[in-house]
Amino acid sequence: QVQLVVPGGGLVQPGGSLRLSCAGSGIAFSANAMAWYRQAPGKEREWVATISMGGWTNYGDSVKGRFTISRDSAKNTVYLQMNSLKPEDTAVYYCRSGNPLYWGQGTQVTVSS
Repeated sequence: QVQLVVPGGGLVQPGGSLRLSCAGSGIAFSANAMAWYRQAPGKEREWVATISMGGWTNYGDSVKGRFTISRDSAKNTVYLQMNSLKPEDTAVYYCRSGNPLYWGQGTQVTVSS
């Protein structure tokens, strides 16, 4: 059984930082492309970042220069480091594998004073 487990996000002030993790079981992250998505209230789900099997990364325009996706193959975990957070980053964040496609359960990140 494939599971993508994302521990709780959190509440952070504008300008702060937060790191999300996505721990996999039943699937090897090193053999799959991985991605982070997010969905803000009242908006469609948005692609945030992708890391390929070879370690290449890409980011959505809204997070370039602020967010970093990385992978620890030994721990079978993908991370999303979020810096310089803005209120508009508030969303439910999802971890996703690519082909085969599996979604994590999502975790709430709230950026507010």
